[in-house]
Amino acid sequence: MKLPPSARFSTVCIHAGQVPDPGTGAIVTPIFQTSTYVQEALGRHKGYEYARTQNPTRGALEANIAAIEGGKAAFAFASGMAAIDALSTLLKAGDHVVVTDNTYGGTFRLFDKVLTRYGLEFSYVDTSCPDTIARAMRPTTTMLFVETPTNPVMRLTDIAAAAAIAHAHGARLVVDNTFASPAVQRPIPLGADLVTHSTTKYLNGHSDSVGGVVIANRDDDIEWLKFIQNAAGAILSPFDSWLVLRGTKTLTVRMAQHNANGQALAEFLATHPKVSHVLYPGLPAHPQHELAKRQMRGFGGMLSFDVGTFEMARQVCNRVRLISLAESLGGVETLICHPASMTHASVPPERRREIGLTESLVRISAGIEDPADLIDDLQQALA
Repeated sequence: MKLPPSARFSTVCIHAGQVPDPGTGAIVTPIFQTSTYVQEALGRHKGYEYARTQNPTRGALEANIAAIEGGKAAFAFASGMAAIDALSTLLKAGDHVVVTDNTYGGTFRLFDKVLTRYGLEFSYVDTSCPDTIARAMRPTTTMLFVETPTNPVMRLTDIAAAAAIAHAHGARLVVDNTFASPAVQRPIPLGADLVTHSTTKYLNGHSDSVGGVVIANRDDDIEWLKFIQNAAGAILSPFDSWLVLRGTKTLTVRMAQHNANGQALAEFLATHPKVSHVLYPGLPAHPQHELAKRQMRGFGGMLSFDVGTFEMARQVCNRVRLISLAESLGGVETLICHPASMTHASVPPERRREIGLTESLVRISAGIEDPADLIDDLQQALA
């Protein structure tokens, strides 16, 4: 389907990369569950040879997400970590990477425990401060890797400022946009070279698929990622591609409710006597609230709050009834977790303390239920 250049975001989500099936007219992209393709003659085929290299369902998803993020091309992988691992192949021994200090625990584990074995160096800094980023850059720095908002302390990076610093040093800016989603934040128009997502989260939105994606805007990166996707083979399956395509169609309406529920829960928790502070960019008390208003469209469904002690955090997590105690985020169901012992358990305790990730911190992924029911559940859990 040819989209008009003036097509708005929600229209792009529904139609980009989607064409009616030429054989049947089916409006939904089919699941092409095949490992290989019959060729018409030696050296002559319909553009598909082997399913690791090309798959029509995965191709439709990649075209869809590239358009949603405003990039030239996208590459879908079997998990969010597989996508970040593919990004790491843009580096070579001796390269230096500046990374958001409050990066996801799995990202830190990959960088610190695996990639350092291959001659790569990483510096973890507070990327919410442009001066701190600039001081961390070296002649060998080839990549600036940021998460914004961060998981779980909800610090923001000024993407445009980070892009300017990275490009002044001849480095790529990579933004992990998982926490925000492209409905809330689009890093490429702000200057990012590459964007990555765990499609498991908001892009899929239904807690029934694991995957990842990289969106690229430079021709050399596109050629390399296309090569590495085929060479390493950590591809997203046809069925998972279909599930994420289903998810992106409703991304705009889902994120509107995630935004509303995140704001409602943050405002409730901010007034609760047993909560010492709430971390949510939609609250005026957030130190980067003004940046959030400039850089984001809505403030997302992720928030964290501190209840003073580990024992209180344990009780809150164990006492919720409607909200589910589980890792992950971005689904229609509201989830609660204890980052220090769950999502960020692989981060050393001293590093957790440095970034403000306390033992008493609780994280919520606000779903799309009625917010009054979620507030009632938190009320009784905190009682």
